[in-house]
Amino acid sequence: MLALHTWTLDTTPLAEVLSVARRVGWDGIELRRVDFARAAEQGQSAADVLARVKASGLRVACVGVELGWMGAEAAERARLLRAFAESCRWAAELGAGTVMSPVDKGRVDRARAAASVREVGALAAEHAVRLALEFNSQAEQLNTLASIREVLTVASHPGCGLLLDTYHLGRSGATLEAIDGVPLDEIAYVQFSDVPKSGLEPGRALDRLPPGRGSVPFKEIFASLERKGYRGFMSYEAPNPAAWARPAEDVAREALEATRAVLPR
Repeated sequence: MLALHTWTLDTTPLAEVLSVARRVGWDGIELRRVDFARAAEQGQSAADVLARVKASGLRVACVGVELGWMGAEAAERARLLRAFAESCRWAAELGAGTVMSPVDKGRVDRARAAASVREVGALAAEHAVRLALEFNSQAEQLNTLASIREVLTVASHPGCGLLLDTYHLGRSGATLEAIDGVPLDEIAYVQFSDVPKSGLEPGRALDRLPPGRGSVPFKEIFASLERKGYRGFMSYEAPNPAAWARPAEDVAREALEATRAVLPR
């Protein structure tokens, strides 16, 4: 099942993103917390957003949470945990079994990180959803597949799993052998986009491309996921200013066609 991540069409209003995704033929949509925040700025409630998404007829693959909870302290931690629980409620109401979060971008004590993962895993489980935790190739510390698997292993909570993102896998130099070595029960969710073959800049990640345009071995990665038995959503997350400047429907259709071309036959 293929979902369109709203960040891919960031400059397009949510209502139009939903319409485009359905017209083009995506199976579902991935929502960010910022989608709800932008609606609030326009005087719309979370209930309004939920109603609009339900009316679109698209399945919801995942809902994002606000990042920073991993190392936050005191009042800020309490606020972020409330926001986390809110995203879980939204996901549950929309029929999505997954919420996602990237890791903190800075450094964090690994034991503290694992304890935080257990805490939010319990929150996710209370709402019958699972957290998909994403390493960030541009983060200072938790920037590899091995590093995030270590934290999840220490946390050892069924409410949390691994988010495999082909962009960060590619940027971090993850090998096909390492990806193939991740067992199915660790994988909570998949996001994908291609990595440019040249011109990469440290800390910059708004250069993502449709499959086949860059260096990611999509056919091999998707074949590995199929062999494992992964049947969940795969979400196309490709923020890129060049794409944002183009017609949203063209971007969404081009990406779907490029994705279908590299899926296992």
